[in-house]
Amino acid sequence: MLRPGLLVDVDSVPGDAVLLDTRLALTGVPAHARYDGGHLPGAAYVDLDADLADPPGAGGRHPLPSASRFRTAMRRAGVSRSSTVVVYDDGPATAAARLWWLLRDHGHDDVLVLDGGLAAWTASGRALSTEPLDPQPGDFAGTPGRLPVVDAVGAAALAASGVLLDVRAAERFRGETEPLDPVAGHIPGATHAPLTEVTGPDQRFRPDAELRARFVALGIDRDVDGGVDGGGAVAAYCGSGVTACQTLLALRLAGFGDAALYPGSWSGWITDPARPVATGP
Repeated sequence: MLRPGLLVDVDSVPGDAVLLDTRLALTGVPAHARYDGGHLPGAAYVDLDADLADPPGAGGRHPLPSASRFRTAMRRAGVSRSSTVVVYDDGPATAAARLWWLLRDHGHDDVLVLDGGLAAWTASGRALSTEPLDPQPGDFAGTPGRLPVVDAVGAAALAASGVLLDVRAAERFRGETEPLDPVAGHIPGATHAPLTEVTGPDQRFRPDAELRARFVALGIDRDVDGGVDGGGAVAAYCGSGVTACQTLLALRLAGFGDAALYPGSWSGWITDPARPVATGP
């Protein structure tokens, strides 16, 4: 099944699509090594740290990439203005959704996330390739700024008067542990919405109606046609602004509009010690 602008399954990948592998590996075997060990035939590798983020700093661990950095990466990967792009990761789109979001933010709407990613591909019996890829450079020319974002001030305001979704694991939200950042806890007023609940055991997104019911239960009760008012009422954050994009995709699948991303997320929030930190449920 193909949902325009959102998901595609392994049986419906367009034959002329530009395939981009952007697996996430915060620990363990590096993502590029995983790509070298087996990827979809014809897929180019896009690196999260080098291509989809600027260097760490006050903007967090994975600030949004500059227009030139992202444009160069997409051209190198073979993306052109007219390309249909299919992005994937190991499965649940925790990294692929970041690339989906970035392409749309740069005005390239012809992009789909492979539902279930590499896991779905191999489960279907399809072969992987270890052949190196040197794609013909594309002419991608997007500019950022099409999708809503909030900064720390905006995130705090939404936590108080709208819905600010924290998609990290429960123990990180409660401040019991923090494996990646130096301070544990969450933004005061944020709503816990773990990203693991938007996909099933097969790492595919749950049915649209099920996703909608989940988000409504979290306080996002807006008309489908009205969406979320361009991100004015809802935003999502994670550790560094990467995996929150998976929740933004799930919101679209559920029939809502484009909610806002807090790019700095928790790693950006805590760069200012004056910002409050909440712990507990």
